Amino acid sequence: MTTAAHLNKFPRLLSDIQIGKLKLKNRIGVAPMTRISASEDGEATKIMMNYYESFVQGGFGFLITEGAYPDEMYSQGYLNQSGIANEKHIDAWRKVTGAVHQAGSKIIVQLMHAGAQSQGNRYKSEIIAPSDIPAKGEQLPFYVGEGPYKKPKQMTKEDIQEVVHGFAEAAKRAKEAGFDGVEIHGANGYLLDEFLTDYMNERTDEYGGSTENRVRILIEVANAVREAVGTDFVVGIRISQGKVSDYHHKWAGAEKDAEIIFSSLSRAGLDYIHVTEYDATRAAFEGTELTLAALAKKFGTVPVMANGNLEDPDKAEQLLMRGDADLITLGKGALANHDWPQRILTEQPLREFNPEILGPKANIKEQELIITND
Repeated sequence: MTTAAHLNKFPRLLSDIQIGKLKLKNRIGVAPMTRISASEDGEATKIMMNYYESFVQGGFGFLITEGAYPDEMYSQGYLNQSGIANEKHIDAWRKVTGAVHQAGSKIIVQLMHAGAQSQGNRYKSEIIAPSDIPAKGEQLPFYVGEGPYKKPKQMTKEDIQEVVHGFAEAAKRAKEAGFDGVEIHGANGYLLDEFLTDYMNERTDEYGGSTENRVRILIEVANAVREAVGTDFVVGIRISQGKVSDYHHKWAGAEKDAEIIFSSLSRAGLDYIHVTEYDATRAAFEGTELTLAALAKKFGTVPVMANGNLEDPDKAEQLLMRGDADLITLGKGALANHDWPQRILTEQPLREFNPEILGPKANIKEQELIITND
């Protein structure tokens, strides 16, 4: 089959798109996958540069990095996690962004505050969260954790404002480091998502109670980041229901919560909303046929990225053609095929994901780069 035929087969996936001020050559991105491959003090490493560069060489239109902690206080989640919290971090990331740009793609850094799911922080021994409620379950061994999550300290309003300020300052550093945008991590059970989660947030002030109150900090972060970086820099947010510590969680208010969350975030100066579910094509709640991405499209006004078991290009194309989302990101599919876009363009078979890539420790392995680029 010819390349032209494949362009006809996947017209949406392989078409370009404008996100804010950013022109993307296709709608296929690498999802943020937090790895622990940075130096002890959070600097991006050469293997990280090679890792991201390899996805560009494989045809991905854009990359979203692993979660990088934004401040030198409570935000770090894992030892050897990357940061964007100081000048050394800026200098290290510049090598990564330069390599990605030279190879012909765009790169967005995810800003992640771990909150109650933190299991390794070189700056602080205690952790913070909306309320003094530990995350469910056990720490993750492949992020070098063991035993139950620690009990966090309930955040004061001063803590909340420090977090908002920390995200904004990190976004400015990201711009200085050469990134094309930032993604605010509001998903997967980390700090901002904890405010959205009814059982993690027992606050009685303006940041707790109603869904409108619980989404407030996400809106404040989005507004502060936008003000910090201006209008010429992409700002997005990632949203999910499930968490690292509670895989099956659903929003208590179902579609009503979705309406409040997505409509509020769309008014907060964002360029996109990135939703992630176990399977992006499944209905978000019982009693509806709409996916979480489709709900973000229904109630929001900004482009939507969908993530979750979209390794099959036909499945991904159909999702875009239905209008459930505007772009997709791949996690396991990208790890197994750093050249996924080129493979679907030239009708090469896709490799199956090997879970050993993530074990026994979730770092980037030299073998991974060799195998996926043969």
